[in-house]
Amino acid sequence: MPIVLDCEVIEDSVFENGARRDTKRRCKIAVEAPYLIKKIIGVDVVFFIQKNFLDMKTRTLSIEATNESFATRVEIFEKCRYYAHPENPDWTCFDQTATLDIKNFFGIEHSMEKMGMKQYTQTTLKGKEIIEYFVNELKQEGITHVDRWEDDTTVTSTATAASTTAPEKPPLLRDNSILDADYIAKYLGQLTPLQESKLVQLRKRFEHGTSEHPEPDYQTLLRFLRARDFSIDKATTMLQESLQWRKEHRIDDILSEYKTPAVVEKYFPGGWHHHDKDGRPLYILRLGTMDVKGLLKSVGEDELLKLTLHICEEGLRLMKDATKLFGKPIWNWCLLVDLDGLSMRHLWRPGVKALLRIIETVEKNYPETMGRVLIVRAPRVFPVLWTIVSTFIDENTRSKFLFFGGPDCMHAEDGIEQYINTDKIPSFLGGSCNTLIHEGGLVPKHLYKSESIEESNGAIQAHDHHGLYKSVDLKPGQLFELIIRNTDPKSVLTWDFEVLKNDTLFAVYHTEKELEHSGNDNFSSMFDVPEFKEGVNYKKIEQSVKCRPKEGVQGSHEMASTGTYVLQWMCAPSCDGPAQLMYFHEILSSANYKGSMTSLQSGFSSNSLQSR
Repeated sequence: MPIVLDCEVIEDSVFENGARRDTKRRCKIAVEAPYLIKKIIGVDVVFFIQKNFLDMKTRTLSIEATNESFATRVEIFEKCRYYAHPENPDWTCFDQTATLDIKNFFGIEHSMEKMGMKQYTQTTLKGKEIIEYFVNELKQEGITHVDRWEDDTTVTSTATAASTTAPEKPPLLRDNSILDADYIAKYLGQLTPLQESKLVQLRKRFEHGTSEHPEPDYQTLLRFLRARDFSIDKATTMLQESLQWRKEHRIDDILSEYKTPAVVEKYFPGGWHHHDKDGRPLYILRLGTMDVKGLLKSVGEDELLKLTLHICEEGLRLMKDATKLFGKPIWNWCLLVDLDGLSMRHLWRPGVKALLRIIETVEKNYPETMGRVLIVRAPRVFPVLWTIVSTFIDENTRSKFLFFGGPDCMHAEDGIEQYINTDKIPSFLGGSCNTLIHEGGLVPKHLYKSESIEESNGAIQAHDHHGLYKSVDLKPGQLFELIIRNTDPKSVLTWDFEVLKNDTLFAVYHTEKELEHSGNDNFSSMFDVPEFKEGVNYKKIEQSVKCRPKEGVQGSHEMASTGTYVLQWMCAPSCDGPAQLMYFHEILSSANYKGSMTSLQSGFSSNSLQSR
């Protein structure tokens, strides 16, 4: 850069067998300013202090620069960072930020501010040019490849390496206004300058902790920030409510005080199992073999919630252990859910109600802890359960779900070997690794403590939560048709409805044509026009079923092709009064499904409460 006239190395230190190098320089910079301003300030050059932090392990270079000249009048702080792209390690990313605080400057503060902004913009634009200059200079010297740094010291064992990891350095530098770059790389991962700034600001709102309730660590602060799209105010509110909840329910003591009930130890089919390929702690839940009713009647809803919270607290601890073990930030865990054996008995209403309560509690208090959810061996009734519970899961968390239909989820194309090392795949999924996870099974009735759990008929009253379900009234012979336009072949259409009053007929249709609501009196179908003929222009893809009052009906259909799908309800003409129903539908994207979807194709589960 032409404005850099000279650099003098003041300090140069190498650490950790060459893995880290910290360099401090004093740089002479030419003042690019109008002649008049130069005459006023009386100098042609200024001096800056530059600190470089090179970390070969994490492949990052952080550069911090502050002005030495006129430091009492003007405060300039600039930070640059080079780092390997998180998804393509052959790419280099670069970000740059700066702050300018003019306290007083010979009465020309406004002019200096404008000049500083102009200078910074020009310097930023030169960044790519400078990188390319030095790359070409290396090429001229015959250097086109540099081997990545490797530690030549021998580590006797992984456990020893983990136990001797150096303690975390105090992360805040420079009057507690920025985070140490080495700390970010080791414990938090890639952050933009703006995200880093907001993390520091959030930390200051919670910096006055007590011995009983210490201030949250940076990993916790970052999780709540991410959950609220880095809105400091929203993250503050969410975290304050969570901290109060932890205090009221003594969550900080749950790891040391919780005692697993004997029935849970024997019949709960879940447990921790090594790590996934990204180093995340892996939890396996064999939901298909779980006796939801038996566990709920044996230990109660509160005890199942406490079990879940204990698992979440274990997950937080294991993530910190994994961060030290693998030498990179691990701030979420992986969940593998085996659905082999899932049936309509799992849709037992009190069980689903307890599940929704657990989901809501975890979403509020453990945000951004779920890195990936692998759903394997999903049977035909799975979309029904997913339709009910997915709406209560945060949209960002839902995007982390991957579904594997069919029995061979291990070796199939896009199988779970992409995400879990082959030697760690459990034997019940076709792998070679044995687990200590219980297979579940029916809980003996003599262990039940409660027979009074309400078993209400009909669908989950989800309309009490976020207005999820909608209602419709139909006169005898009247139709209600819901139009779904599909542009995503292989996506899955699911529905869940409850007939509250009088008999109702339900069917599903498909046509290649685009349909619009006709606006008629709804006593005739949109297909009842001359240009439509069943089997030619449209077809019935789910045969009509008669639904009686107080029946809950769930179903799913793989939308193999594009076009228009129609859900149709009709009040039976023979009814002596109007029918009333509550309904909900959802489309599950094909992008989240792996393997064969034939196992998800579903008919109807009319009066499903009898199937438990």
